[in-house]
Amino acid sequence: MGEHGASKRVKGANRKSAPEPGRAPAPRPAKGAATRDTAETGTGARGTAKTGTARKGTAKAGTAKASADAAGKRRTATADPSRTAGPAAHRAAKPESRLAMVRRARRINRELAEVYPYAHPELDFRNPFELLVATVLSAQTTDLRVNQTTPALFAKYPTPEDLAAAVPEEVEELIRPTGFFRAKTKSIMGLSAALRDDFGGEVPGRLEDLVKLPGVGRKTAFVVLGNAFGVPGITVDTHFMRLARRWKWTESDDPVKIEAEVATIFPKSEWTMLSHRVIFHGRRICHARKPACGACPITHLCPSYGEGETDPEKAAKLLKYEKGGFPGQRLNPPPDYPGRPAPPLGASG
Repeated sequence: MGEHGASKRVKGANRKSAPEPGRAPAPRPAKGAATRDTAETGTGARGTAKTGTARKGTAKAGTAKASADAAGKRRTATADPSRTAGPAAHRAAKPESRLAMVRRARRINRELAEVYPYAHPELDFRNPFELLVATVLSAQTTDLRVNQTTPALFAKYPTPEDLAAAVPEEVEELIRPTGFFRAKTKSIMGLSAALRDDFGGEVPGRLEDLVKLPGVGRKTAFVVLGNAFGVPGITVDTHFMRLARRWKWTESDDPVKIEAEVATIFPKSEWTMLSHRVIFHGRRICHARKPACGACPITHLCPSYGEGETDPEKAAKLLKYEKGGFPGQRLNPPPDYPGRPAPPLGASG
């Protein structure tokens, strides 16, 4: 381009835009008005107005579409009960904070205390030794079956010295109803011998001593410590594990990790009774396969509401033990137990 090319074009443009003789000069377009390209498709203010109208129409169409989409989502949510049903549905919007979880967990404990003021260990025992043996026997069976079995066992072998000196085959026959009777015989005779030889025939009141006994793990030790010695402990059995996960207290499936995590949520003074309440609730209402959600008194605190039967009438038929009007697990329950005692072995209940 020549040195003066730009100047020539400017002058040429000025000449072209000059008004013809006898014609009034065209008004200068306002700032932001249509450009030359816009004028070619619809000149002047009229074209701009048309474009603006079209834009308004597009905006209205977009608003209408958004409204329709929102209405569709509302209809979908209404049609899908899983998106609206459940007392805890509103909590799904955002993750629960640690503080909120702790507050909710402690409220669950308080409300379970009102539901089960009579919560207690569901094994019959008269002393620490009987509780220790009964807890070992309760593995892979019900407390009811153990309670129906131990009266004959303790009548014949009332002390660690007696059981340690027993004939294994005779012990096996007595505890056969509890299942795994050979392994359990080895455990209870072994722990009896250890109590006789190492602890003067007395059950020790320390965790580190109890877990050294044959067949005794942390769960069994905490049952004994909490209920025979008044030492706080968290009993993580299958019921406790299930409910701790359903209530989002933990995501672990390891009993030791669950125990440690739950211990940070509750004060130590609550550990033993918390265990009883949670286990009571798991056995009576919040079952493994068919939770009775429709009959649960703490649905407003449960993030897993809806996993089980939500119809109140159907859920009521799933309740067990005293909540369902049936006998409990103990043949000799505490005086404040509101249900019926369990029947002895071989009796009809």
